Amino acid sequence: MAVTLIGYARCSTDEQDLTAQKDILLGLGVAAERIYLDYGLTGTNRARPGLDQALAAVRAGDTLVVPKLDRLARSVPDARDIGDSLATRGVRLSLGGTLYDPLDPMGKMFFNILATVAEFEVDLLRMRTREGMAVARAKGRLRGKQPKLGVRQQSELRRMHGTGEYTIADLAELFSVSRPTVYRVLARVGRDRAGGAA
Repeated sequence: MAVTLIGYARCSTDEQDLTAQKDILLGLGVAAERIYLDYGLTGTNRARPGLDQALAAVRAGDTLVVPKLDRLARSVPDARDIGDSLATRGVRLSLGGTLYDPLDPMGKMFFNILATVAEFEVDLLRMRTREGMAVARAKGRLRGKQPKLGVRQQSELRRMHGTGEYTIADLAELFSVSRPTVYRVLARVGRDRAGGAA
């Protein structure tokens, strides 16, 4: 019985290109129509349509081929779970052309090391992102979402609303904003007054 190769590739953002990963899979003998892809989905997210389709497509005796382990999973528990699930179903896992044997102690150790490195890279990226945001915030460059209306516009909107002559829909149209924005501006006044009275 011929072994069917099922390929899986993933990139974290829509801007990234999967050509290199697809070329690796094609070079390893995976047919183009048997390659499943996920665009813009992180490996820490287990709910991935392409991965679900690839896992559903493999049968006992087949081989799931991924260019690198970090394309399949970005955490040790997920990598182990997927690896164990495939082994239980009689499906082999190929990492860049190297077959993972869950019964071989060396193979198991190597797999766990790769999974640990993938998880470490994710944790390192998160830490760097948090540090970068903290530096930007300290320099005043990260101020969050700016209000749609300036201070004077908000004051005028409140004044007009206070006259009772304008509806929320009127104010939204006049200031070219959504009705929720008008409600937020008016609610902010209530909070400011409550804060001043406290």
